[in-house]
Formats: sequence, structure tokens, C-alpha cells
Amino acid sequence: MKRIIFVLFLTLTACTGAFAQRLAFVDSDYILKHMPDYISVQKQLNALSDQWQRDVDNKFQEVDRLYKAYQADQVLMTPDMKKKREQEIDDKEKAAKDFQRQKFGPDGDLVQRSNALIKPIQDRIAKAVQEVAEGDDLDMIFDKNSEVIMLYANPRYDKSAEVITKLGLKPGGLAK
Repeated sequence: MKRIIFVLFLTLTACTGAFAQRLAFVDSDYILKHMPDYISVQKQLNALSDQWQRDVDNKFQEVDRLYKAYQADQVLMTPDMKKKREQEIDDKEKAAKDFQRQKFGPDGDLVQRSNALIKPIQDRIAKAVQEVAEGDDLDMIFDKNSEVIMLYANPRYDKSAEVITKLGLKPGGLAK
């Protein structure tokens, strides 16, 4: 009987040890706030977005102006003139919507520019996270700002400051 209990104990101990993993987490928002490159890219993208939004707004204001002028002149127009003006308004509106989609759509210029500018920053962070994980002999590092939900995270496992240091930046340099 003692032998069976001893074997069970060894088996449970071995199984528990086999499943023990070293985990940590990082706060990607905190890391990004410490990266001057990222802050610069965000400012650049915001300026570009604002400019393109003004262009979109101007195009739709032109459509609105043409429509109001059409309504005011409608009583004096022949059916052919009405049809021609309606077509002009429709064409301008379609062009404005196409421009908006080209700039802000899911595959638009803003998304493509954002991906091109942010990818090198993401690659640097991924490399730094990997180096921290390998240096601390960690099995996994989670991002507490991603889709993974953490109900509890012991602060001693927060490796964000180490990632910032690996990136050659100073932790605590900017407000969290």
C-alpha cells in the first residue's frame, strides 16, 4: 500500500512539474507611449488623416452646394437640363464617396500607410520581447492590452520596463 501511494505521489509530482510554466505579461500601450518613433508616427498619421478628412469634407460640401443650387434653379430648367444637373450631382457624390473609401476604407491609403510605418516598430518590440523572454527563461509573455483577458496579474511578472530597456529607451520617462 505504501508503495502505491509513493508511486502516485511521484507521478503527481512529475506531472505537476511538467505542466509548470513561467509566464509574464507586458503592457503594449505603456511600451508604445515610451517609444518616440511610435509617437512620431502617430502624429504623422493623425496629420495625414486630418488633411484627407478636410479633403473629403470639401468634396461633400461641393455636392451639397450643387444640390442646393439645383433646387433653387429647378423651376426654371427644362427636363434635359434637370437630368444633366442631377447626373452632375450624382457623379460628384460618387467621386466623393470613392475618394473617402480610397483614403479611409479597410484597404485604404491610411491603413496601408499605418501598416508600413508601424510594422518596423512592432518588429522591434517583438524582438525585444523575445530577448526578455529568453533572458528570463520565460515560457510565455502575454500582452495585457490584447484580446486575452487577464483577471489577475501579479505586478512582479510585468516585463514592460525590461522591454523598454531592451529597446534602448528609459522606463518611466513619460507618463503612463
